[in-house]
Amino acid sequence: MSSFVEHLEAIASAPTVEALWALHSEKMASYGFDRLIYGFTRYRSGGSLGDPQDWVLLTNHGDTYMEQFLGKGLLANAPMTNWALENTGSCSWRWMSETDHLTEAEKAVVAFNLSQNVAAGYTVSFISTNERSKGAAALTAKPGMTQDEVDTLWETHGREIEVMNNMMHLKIQTLPYSQRNLTKRQREVLQWVGDGKTTQDIAILLELTPATIEKHLRLARENLDVETTAQAVLKAAFYNQMFVIESEAA
Repeated sequence: MSSFVEHLEAIASAPTVEALWALHSEKMASYGFDRLIYGFTRYRSGGSLGDPQDWVLLTNHGDTYMEQFLGKGLLANAPMTNWALENTGSCSWRWMSETDHLTEAEKAVVAFNLSQNVAAGYTVSFISTNERSKGAAALTAKPGMTQDEVDTLWETHGREIEVMNNMMHLKIQTLPYSQRNLTKRQREVLQWVGDGKTTQDIAILLELTPATIEKHLRLARENLDVETTAQAVLKAAFYNQMFVIESEAA
């Protein structure tokens, strides 16, 4: 097992989200957390987490589990999701065993998880920088581990595990990632708009016609699911799709 400092250095140096997630998953598995879900949104509004296509969502759970967990709306009713939305820090899943405070929908999620050997673990909820953003990670202990065993492990290693998850969360926000991918040309025209250039200016700079520039801007707006070019620039910037280094964005 790499040292705490070595792992933080590796996280800080990870060039892509994929490389970062592989490092983090391997490290968490070394503690006994072999299945993870990480989620982050900048589009929380009221009780909604925004469009799932705008989430950063990473997991190493199997497809069968995730298809049901996401596809059947279980995520929104998961007790630890609701805990994470209202709290910051880490929480033992023992909290869910006290079913008196759970709704019927939450109890149904707990029952589903137990049927999938998602029985023991911890949730880490990250500090939000504004009222519309929220990020959290669910750390599922390997099958056979009890919550008592997980809580004992957390007493010894919980602080370092929480710090590692926070570092992973912060690093992800510096790397290009989005389920709404832009082409190189769409990024390019948005970058010039972000620099204050007009359509005519961009056409001259790229040696294209204004109509072609407008087409790329329209396609960028459609890919990002926004109405205006200003919104497209903002959303692309949120997900580090602006001014990316091509070798890192690949």
